[in-house]
Amino acid sequence: MRLTETSLIVTWFSQEHGRIKTVAKGARGQKSRFSGLLDLFYQCDVQFARSRKSDLHALREVALRNPYAGLRTEYPRLLLAGYFVELLELVTEPEHPAPDLFDLLQRALAHLDKSTGTRRALEHFENELCRLLGIQQTGLTGAISLARTYHELPSARRKLMPLIK
Repeated sequence: MRLTETSLIVTWFSQEHGRIKTVAKGARGQKSRFSGLLDLFYQCDVQFARSRKSDLHALREVALRNPYAGLRTEYPRLLLAGYFVELLELVTEPEHPAPDLFDLLQRALAHLDKSTGTRRALEHFENELCRLLGIQQTGLTGAISLARTYHELPSARRKLMPLIK
C-alpha cells in the first residue's frame, strides 16, 4: 500500500511474528534497495526494526526466497491466492504468531505456483483453516463455518467462483 510518494506499507505474514506491517522507506524510488523484492505473495526473509509507538515497523532488509512466479501465469490463481490472504487477515490478530496458519498459506501458495486454481483447492484451504482454528462445524462446509463465525467471507470469493472449476 502506498504511504508517500516514495514509501510503501508492506504487510507480511510471518511464522515467528504473525501478521506485521512495515514501512519500506524509499521503496518507490528509482534506486531503491528494495527494488524487485516487494511484490504480492513473495516469500522473503525480512529484518525490521520494531516501532515503540505503533504497529507500523521499519523494514530494514529483504531477501527474496520464492517469488511464486507460477501464480502470475493465470488470473484465477492470483485471485485465489488473494482470497487466501484475505481470509488470513480476517481470522488473525496483528503480531500474534500462528505457525500452523503460516504453514497452510505456504502450502497453498506452493500448490498454486504449480497448479491451476480449482474449487477443490479453495474448499480444502477453507476446511483446513476451520480445522486449525477449531471452528469446523459438523456437516457444514468450511465456507459456511467461517461465515458463521466471522459474519462474512471476503468478497473476492464471489468473484472467484465463476472463474474456477
